[in-house]
Amino acid sequence: MSDTPSASGSPGGTVVGTAAASQAGAAAGSGSASVAAAEVALLVAIQQALVRPSASGRQRRAVMSAARGLSHFGEHSIGWFAAGLAGAAVDRRRRGQWLTAAASVVGAHAASIVVKRVVRRRRPQDPAVEVGVATPSRLSFPSSHATSTTTAAVVYSKLTGRTLVPVVVPPMLASRLVLGVHYPTDVLAGAALGGAIGAIVRRRLAGPS
Repeated sequence: MSDTPSASGSPGGTVVGTAAASQAGAAAGSGSASVAAAEVALLVAIQQALVRPSASGRQRRAVMSAARGLSHFGEHSIGWFAAGLAGAAVDRRRRGQWLTAAASVVGAHAASIVVKRVVRRRRPQDPAVEVGVATPSRLSFPSSHATSTTTAAVVYSKLTGRTLVPVVVPPMLASRLVLGVHYPTDVLAGAALGGAIGAIVRRRLAGPS
């Protein structure tokens, strides 16, 4: 065997390896920063589109009030859970199905919380983002409101025979952006997660659509 030290084992090789690792880390950090900046820019653009700077104070207050109302309704999935309980009270023949659907909404919310604690993405904090409501946590991905709302829309569509997803999901997703508490990918991921959970539960629900 040769007695010549390898490049990685020599002082020069160590320096080169360290420099390469530093450059790779810097590139990764730069890429992450670019993505974050792009998301902030998109969020600001969406806020300006939905709450136009040229709008009157009355119009802005109306939009923000509606967004906050949706936020409070969907907080911890309470509003959607209550809707399921109301369905169970009115539709006694399918009470068990309504209770299953209501429980799935709470389960979807819980699933989003688990993902949040794994990902640990922080909510928007850029000065350009207007924040319009307080939140129970600082974690952002995915949106729990989007998750539980989409699950509720999917399973309640099955039980009511109505197409609820395009009616209730977009307004909830938009409200989270208007209020500045989520990035666009937060609400999209939440809707995807909620849709997947809702589809699984919907297949388990018996009875006519």
